[in-house]
Amino acid sequence: MKNTLRQVFHSSKFVAGFLIFAAILLLMFFYPMFHPGNPLEMIGVGTFSRPGTYVSVFDSVTTETQTLKIADAAAKRLAKVLSDEDRVKMVRWLTAMEVDVDGLDYSDTDALLEVWKKNFDPAARPQGMTKAERNYYNRLNNSLNSMGKSETLTVTEKDRASGEENVVATIKDTDYVRVSDVANVKVLPLGTDNFGRDVLKELVSAAGTSILIGLIAGAVATLIGLLLGLFSGYMGGLVDDIIMFVTNIFTVIPSFVLLILISYSIGQDQRGATIVALVIGLTSWTWTARSVRSQVISLRNRDHVNLSRLSGHSLVRILLTDILPYIASYVVMAFILQVSSGILAEAQLSLLGLGPKTTEVPTLGLMMNWAMLYSAHLNGSWWAYFPVILTITLISFSLNLMNTGLDQVFNPTLRD
Repeated sequence: MKNTLRQVFHSSKFVAGFLIFAAILLLMFFYPMFHPGNPLEMIGVGTFSRPGTYVSVFDSVTTETQTLKIADAAAKRLAKVLSDEDRVKMVRWLTAMEVDVDGLDYSDTDALLEVWKKNFDPAARPQGMTKAERNYYNRLNNSLNSMGKSETLTVTEKDRASGEENVVATIKDTDYVRVSDVANVKVLPLGTDNFGRDVLKELVSAAGTSILIGLIAGAVATLIGLLLGLFSGYMGGLVDDIIMFVTNIFTVIPSFVLLILISYSIGQDQRGATIVALVIGLTSWTWTARSVRSQVISLRNRDHVNLSRLSGHSLVRILLTDILPYIASYVVMAFILQVSSGILAEAQLSLLGLGPKTTEVPTLGLMMNWAMLYSAHLNGSWWAYFPVILTITLISFSLNLMNTGLDQVFNPTLRD
């Protein structure tokens, strides 16, 4: 056993796959310890908040400030208001108003603003421009005009009794606060999804649920395939014909189509993660059964098996002690592939709306389904779906890499 493990962990492919999979498992285990809470909790009112650190504006107003004079602060504020897209649209408006913009570099902020302030007319109606576009230019012009007019902002609150506005704070453009001093700060490395939920916390929980589904589905499929393959290959005759007849029926019917029909017939309310895993396992055992059967056929006439048969050993003992140990490595590899297939099958089902019910736990497939339904791929909200795709890819890649490494260890013909 020690020698076998030594050979396994000397396989670079197995070790690489094992480390990737172990890193994912460690993240799933430790992240909830530092960030506890319900992964389906809606912390945002809006949808698809961008990744970043969010600071409470309410609390930052009352936080002690420090005066810092940063040279390019004003330029950064202007750049925040005036994006590259805004610059292109400003040139487009000037062109529509037949203003000479030859030689104008729209990246030159001072030159662009000088031409804009000299020629922009809020009442102008360029030909072919819609009302919505004119409103956009008016809002942009107002934002540009407000820049640099005042060096302070006054924060007031309304007294409920008298109705008077009382000054709460005066904020200068050189006032800064430390993020650590603000009472409420939320770090969202992957932003929020369409429901306003923390994507990273949701992703960690979803990865755990999907791996659990894959493990259950893989265990069920491998167990059924192993039992049927053992009995079919060893018994032969009528037993083999009956088992292979059933196996061929399931092989002819596409397993994913069968999986869709069964999942649809169960109904959304009854489709928990465990039920989905069992359904996947019950529909994906056929290739394991056929493969195990072929392995057993090559072993059933070996000398040690014949000796056990002549010694009067029971069928179960012969299968467990004289045949199973010789195909154990193959069964382990089949299990790893079944786990990977189970994770991918759940993702496919959930994309079709036939995965686990959405009110209990997230899965990787459900996150993809939510991102697709709310058009995250169309509005540029990459953080709602790309990390999910990457996670599914890494899990499947690591499992298949481990399987390849094991195959090279236990199959000498594949070794380099």
